[in-house]
Amino acid sequence: MTSKSMDLDFLNAFDQPFDNYQPSVENDIAPGERRKYIQPSSQNDPKLKELKTFLIEWINSTLKQEHIVVKSLEEDIFDGLVLHHLLERLGGMKLDVQEIALSVSSQKHKLGVIVQTVSRCLQLEESQLKWGAEDIYKKDLLATLHLLVAMVKHFQPGMDIPQNVCVEVLIVEPTKKGIKTEKVFEFITESRENLDHPSSKTDVFDELFKLAPDKVKAVKQAIIHFVNKHLGNLGLTVKDIDSQFSDGVILILLIGQLEGYFLNLSEFFLTPCSDAEMLHNASLAVDLLLSGGLLDSPVNPEDIVNRDIKTTLRVLYSLFSKYKHK
Repeated sequence: MTSKSMDLDFLNAFDQPFDNYQPSVENDIAPGERRKYIQPSSQNDPKLKELKTFLIEWINSTLKQEHIVVKSLEEDIFDGLVLHHLLERLGGMKLDVQEIALSVSSQKHKLGVIVQTVSRCLQLEESQLKWGAEDIYKKDLLATLHLLVAMVKHFQPGMDIPQNVCVEVLIVEPTKKGIKTEKVFEFITESRENLDHPSSKTDVFDELFKLAPDKVKAVKQAIIHFVNKHLGNLGLTVKDIDSQFSDGVILILLIGQLEGYFLNLSEFFLTPCSDAEMLHNASLAVDLLLSGGLLDSPVNPEDIVNRDIKTTLRVLYSLFSKYKHK
């Protein structure tokens, strides 16, 4: 699994709870709509605070001649006035919208024009956007941050924007059965190294351990929960992801459970007694994953035996990503 930039969207697959925050959304979100909320645990994250301070100072510096002062990204951006002036100042654009929009309809219209203009500047398709006019108007901090960061990168790419800002996000979606929630990680900014060398391929787990080591524990917990869910009927329980997969046995049994087949006990060692037998099991597991098209790139079975946690996570994630909803 590779990535050309600091793009850890794969973390969005992990839906285990990272804290107990549950916003009251029943009356605030329409059927079919998905809303994102930054978790309280991330609101106080020093990196997020640094990014918010950077963006506020950037806006105030850029719009100094207009005598516009922003104090809060949530409260001062939503009506479109600041974004309007930023586009005119940075992009030399004249937007066909009211200077000061007072009514709800005029503010939403103005935001719609601004979002479309930014999308054209960045040459982004609608599916690539991490913000929308409705999100900005509802004072969605996450959407506002994504929009402002995109504007900084496009109009002033030399700015030293805070790197590797990652937040825990709660996704809320009403369904016929009630409110569906999912908790994920989301990166707002990338690393400078990847921005400078966008063509270099970087494994997302390498980046996870390097840039967000505090998130590794939650990823492990999510995968352990997934594994135990599917091995419960075999009477097996995984508690230590770092060590319990090194002999290949649990991995082989998990693959069989998920892929729907049974391996003859003569094909692997159920109780391996040597490194050679463990390596045989790990090699068989990797071959099964490759033949099933589950691995994007080859994995060295020796790394599994040697308890290389990044390799173990890569292998388990290949199963998790396909069968997490099974």
